Amino acid sequence: MKLPVIKHLVRENEVQKLEHTIEVLESYTEHRSVKDEEMDVIGELISNLCGAVEVKHSIDGGTPEKDACNNFMQKVVGSIDR
Repeated sequence: MKLPVIKHLVRENEVQKLEHTIEVLESYTEHRSVKDEEMDVIGELISNLCGAVEVKHSIDGGTPEKDACNNFMQKVVGSIDR
């Protein structure tokens, strides 16, 4: 995940647009002709988009952007450490 990309997505897009994009990418991955290299790239894209959705929900709930981003990244790092 790339926090600068997540911040950009949060600032430039509404949640519904991000969610639709995730749905399209997930649908794309279901086709049998998608190669492993493509799956890796799409997985990274989906991770960043999902992160942006979570951060955007937090911001919409009243959390300042900086805090929402920091909380999200702490959550991600915490899950990796487990």
